[in-house]
Amino acid sequence: MNKPAPIVAELGRPETPAETAARKAASSKAYRSSQTVRSLVAALIATLAIVAVIVFAVPRGEPATTRTIDMVGIAADVESTVDSTVIVPDLGGFWRVNAAGLTSGATAVWDVTLAPSAQNERGFIKLAQAFDADASWAPQRLNGTAATETISIAGLEWDVYKLGDAGATQNITYAIGTQAGDDYLLLYGSRSADSTAELAESLVPQIRDLSETS
Repeated sequence: MNKPAPIVAELGRPETPAETAARKAASSKAYRSSQTVRSLVAALIATLAIVAVIVFAVPRGEPATTRTIDMVGIAADVESTVDSTVIVPDLGGFWRVNAAGLTSGATAVWDVTLAPSAQNERGFIKLAQAFDADASWAPQRLNGTAATETISIAGLEWDVYKLGDAGATQNITYAIGTQAGDDYLLLYGSRSADSTAELAESLVPQIRDLSETS
């Protein structure tokens, strides 16, 4: 004897075959959806775990340190090579050396590139000591720019070069130069006139010594 179909509380009567089929289909759909969500969450967790393993497992090197340039040592080697005294700037706490060396050619040149040590300071100044040269050499470094005037710094006369567009490609905005015995000393770069003059003033004792011994 067949058992009577159970009464569904929501309906107050037994389900019809169509209602039973619809209920089971809805239940299966809900189950499949919940399984899909669980699978996505599990996959996300697994991915994050793999990323974490990679991040923590890959060895890391120490941050690159700024290369230290032994300007004084290089200067001594240059002096031996050219048999002449070179001018070595006093870095103090403001400057750092980005490059230093001898540039050979028709005129040998002691080249030093200085930049501020502080990160909030911008610009650079290049020191170029051209051996056995005079002011006529300077335009070779300054895209043909000649001096327009002179200024006095610490009792020495300095030629002033205002490059304008001529120095744009090299980011050179200002330059000054003076005779240092048989050599010509040029300071040029992107720092202000005041900053360049401060560096020039610090070099005056060496320039005077070089002039007296030439």
